Amino acid sequence: MFSVNLFPLSVLGGSFLLLAGQAYAAPLYIRALPTPISAATARTYLSELTVTDEVNSPAYERDQFHTWITISGNCDTRETILKRDGTNVVTDSACQSTSGSWSSSYDGATTTDPSTFDIDHLVPLKEAWVSGARSWTASEREAFANDVTRPQLLAVSASSNRSKGDRDPAEWVPTQASFVCTYVRAYVQVKHYYDLSVDSAEKTAISDYLADC
Repeated sequence: MFSVNLFPLSVLGGSFLLLAGQAYAAPLYIRALPTPISAATARTYLSELTVTDEVNSPAYERDQFHTWITISGNCDTRETILKRDGTNVVTDSACQSTSGSWSSSYDGATTTDPSTFDIDHLVPLKEAWVSGARSWTASEREAFANDVTRPQLLAVSASSNRSKGDRDPAEWVPTQASFVCTYVRAYVQVKHYYDLSVDSAEKTAISDYLADC
């Protein structure tokens, strides 16, 4: 169906310096969401997606998508994305972020406390389920839920993530208008890569947003 490569942390610029028993993150080559496809490519990809009603049978349950998994060393998916998306991130030997700063692309919120940020799936797990992932194997769903290669995971404020919930772009886009184009381009890229469907309202909304990109 598809193949997912979970890059080792070194590919994400995650080398470490050990000083006084603490692991310091080296400068990252990527400090945000991996650059998504262009608007023109997104429009092409959108036209190629299957348009059909969502199907929630069998019913979605979050534990059908295993999160978080080890990406490299002691770093799991959440820690890898926090490290990637933060500035001046310092981690301990267990890869827990002990200091740094983060800015939420969804609403512009900033923090120095990573516990106030969530790792969002741009294509929500339930949205993936009702768009085709219900027929995947458990390992395929795990790969999707922990994909650090595509523009699928992003550190954002917990409040914006909870506001979004499981909604697609017909129902929700970031309140920070400058990020909407990036968001929908990334969303289409992920849906296309994983051969997920869209419903008609979802496709119309995405098309309208892409027209302004």
